[in-house]
Amino acid sequence: MMFSEKLICLRRERGLSQEQLADQLGVTRQSVSKWESGAAMPELVKLISLSEMFDVTLDYLVKDAVEERGSSRQEPSRTDTARLERKLDDLSRSYRSSFGPVFAYTSRLRLFGVPLLCVRFGRERNPTPRTTAVGIVAVGNFALGVVSLGLISAGLFSLGMISFGLLALGVVAVGGGALGVTAVGVYAAGVSACALKIAVGVATASADTAVGKEANAVHTLLWGSGLTREEVEAFLLAHHDGLWRPLVRLLSFFGAHIQ
Repeated sequence: MMFSEKLICLRRERGLSQEQLADQLGVTRQSVSKWESGAAMPELVKLISLSEMFDVTLDYLVKDAVEERGSSRQEPSRTDTARLERKLDDLSRSYRSSFGPVFAYTSRLRLFGVPLLCVRFGRERNPTPRTTAVGIVAVGNFALGVVSLGLISAGLFSLGMISFGLLALGVVAVGGGALGVTAVGVYAAGVSACALKIAVGVATASADTAVGKEANAVHTLLWGSGLTREEVEAFLLAHHDGLWRPLVRLLSFFGAHIQ
C-alpha cells in the first residue's frame, strides 16, 4: 500500500476524523486531506509523530513495499535514518517540481462551516484545490468568497484581473455593479461599459441610460467637450430618481472623468 492508503487505514482504526488527527498533530485538516489524497507528504517531524501515534515503524509508513507494521519503539539505525531522509527529500523535490510551491493559510475560525479567511497562492495557471481560496474572505490565484481578491475572483464583493460579483472591480468585471476596463452589469462603468440599466464609459452600450463619448441607449448624455459631476448626477437622477445615492455619486464621478 501507498503512504496515503496506510494513513487512511490507521486513522480509521483509531476512530479519528481528519480534523481530530489534524488537531493532535498541530496541522490543518486540509493538510491531512492532502496526505490522504496523495497530493502531499508530511515533513519528517510529522512522520515521526504519526509513527509514534499509531505505533508503527517509519519504514512501514513511507515504503510502499513494507506491509509489516512493526513498532515505532524500535530504534532505527543511522543507515536507515539517512536512507529515509534521502527518500523524503526526493519525494519533496518531486512534489515541488510537479506542482510548484504554494502559500496556503486557512483560519480556524469558521462561520457556517466556512473559514473566515482563506489564502492560496501558487504557480498553477488553472484552478486547483491547492490554489483556489474558498472562505468568507478569500485571497488567492482563484478566489471564491463573500469578499474575494484574486487573479480570477467571484463573490458578493470581488476584486481581480477578472472578477464576478454583486459588486465587481477588475480589468474585466461582470456583476450587478461592475467597474473595470471592460465592465458588464446592471450598472457598469469603464472604458467599455455595457449595462442593463446605466452604463458610463468612453464607449458605452445600455438598454436604458448611458453616459460617454460614444453611447447607444434610450437616454444618452454625450461627453462632448467635458461634463461636470453635477451635470452627470442631474442627468442620472432625472431618469433614475430612486437610485441609491452613493451609486449615483460613484457613476457621476466616472462620468465626469471620461478621457
